[in-house]
Amino acid sequence: MRDDVTDVNPDVPAPRRRSFLKYTGALGAAAVLPPVLAGCSAGPQSTNDTGGGGSGKDRTLTAVIGYGNDGSWDPTQTASAFCMAANNHVYEGLLDTDPITRVPYPALATEVPKDRNATTWRFTLRSGATFHDGKPVTADDVVFVFDRILDPGTQTLAKGFFAGWLSGARKVDPRTVELTLKFPFPDGLSRLTLAKIMPKHVFSRPGAWDDAIKGLAVGSGPYRQTAHHPKSNTTFEAFAAYNGPRPPAFKRMNWLTIVDAAPRVAKISGSDAGAQIADNIPYANIARLEQGGLKVAGGAGMNNLFLMFNTQHKPFDDVRVRQALHYAIDTEKMVQVALKGHGKPASSFLNEGNPAYRRAKTVYDYDPQKAKALLKAAGVSNLKVNILAVNVSWIVDCLPTIKASWDAIGVETSLAPQETTAVFTKMDQKQDYQVVAAASNPNQFGLDADLIMHYNYGPQNLWMGYTRWAGDPVAQQLFKDMDRATREPDPQKKKAIIQDYIDVVAEQAVLYPVVHNELMTAWDARKLTGIRAQPYPGINLLQAKWV
Repeated sequence: MRDDVTDVNPDVPAPRRRSFLKYTGALGAAAVLPPVLAGCSAGPQSTNDTGGGGSGKDRTLTAVIGYGNDGSWDPTQTASAFCMAANNHVYEGLLDTDPITRVPYPALATEVPKDRNATTWRFTLRSGATFHDGKPVTADDVVFVFDRILDPGTQTLAKGFFAGWLSGARKVDPRTVELTLKFPFPDGLSRLTLAKIMPKHVFSRPGAWDDAIKGLAVGSGPYRQTAHHPKSNTTFEAFAAYNGPRPPAFKRMNWLTIVDAAPRVAKISGSDAGAQIADNIPYANIARLEQGGLKVAGGAGMNNLFLMFNTQHKPFDDVRVRQALHYAIDTEKMVQVALKGHGKPASSFLNEGNPAYRRAKTVYDYDPQKAKALLKAAGVSNLKVNILAVNVSWIVDCLPTIKASWDAIGVETSLAPQETTAVFTKMDQKQDYQVVAAASNPNQFGLDADLIMHYNYGPQNLWMGYTRWAGDPVAQQLFKDMDRATREPDPQKKKAIIQDYIDVVAEQAVLYPVVHNELMTAWDARKLTGIRAQPYPGINLLQAKWV
């Protein structure tokens, strides 16, 4: 994640993309896109390329995103923070969800199914809905997308969010589709926003999915992509033919990708600020931005620093060693010093605001003596640990606390922060490692705990491949319990099963959060209204407008 990975930050860690780097952003040179859209192109990287100037209500909205725009733009593959946020403005699902509450609302479909517990959901497409190239949206396009997601021969990130409960999609007539479920699964309605409807006539062409990865975006949403310059900016304009529930309020938008914190903050601050909104604001800059008249707000959610252990590298195959290293971390100090109070020590895999949260039976409160005792019981002494870490700014701020804490219990610790793509390239190449420290935020995909846990754990899960843990008997039982929770129709029983297996995840500490923190967004409330700070990376401007 250069300042991203939920892909493991989105642009991750979340499975983030890494087992397929070409899907996640390590593409290198500027993308060259086919002429499907006359205005959609890559070219000279210029943050001044706004697609036109304008004034008054027609002026261009400029946003600063603290994550790279060079990840995959394929909605079925991406976990990129920038690309997912942009795709929410370019594409529509049958249903989409409110960016904060995640309550589903009709998007391309005309209504939300009344029976959430049905095993068949029928959707009628919005009359007059068209793609950005002028072609109508049809049932064939919907079936095309779901067939790709569910295709056993095609590995997509979205498959993990649908294959467990969705049997398939079929065309009833040109404007009607039917989804068939394997069993009642009410949470599936919210997940439909993750299946963005893409035009079959565009993306069934040879090579089109590779073009989607590189930046080709053709949807039916309120904004159409007009230019895409990897590592620089992406521009959009209002789609005049859009007739859906979230009409565009800005004639043009220019989204800049500025990963480094200082220039990102500079772009939104001062008398000659060049942008009206920016995400991923460093905690140390909040007061100065507020003094300059900007609104700064945070969203607390699943954003976290996690530790991931290589369980095939001794002594990290021993649960006592993994637990010891967690107990040794002075998490309160980390929250106060590195996060400036904008976070909490993890007391479960889920953050405290999640509807399914329950304090785990094993909580790693700071206890260096217990850490020493566990290492002694495991027969481990003179341990040397190298932490392979992503160079996300707030993660880097947290690393000294981990090193000081581990050094204090006699564990000689060295730090190796580097580009996110470099870290996860090592993972994908199955290189040896001891411990990875990175950022993750599954909330970009949704709030339901079943989705969040399957994103990180599962027999075929990317993360479990990284940890080399999926074959462990404890893991095998965990996966069975997770499947049982998915199929449980009673909401309270389902919640209890999830909470119980999260206790196992906490005890095993194979891939587990150290702290959950807030993500901060800043905007000029004198110019923009309708902004709500998200608890996950990116921005959502579908209900924003000029003051």
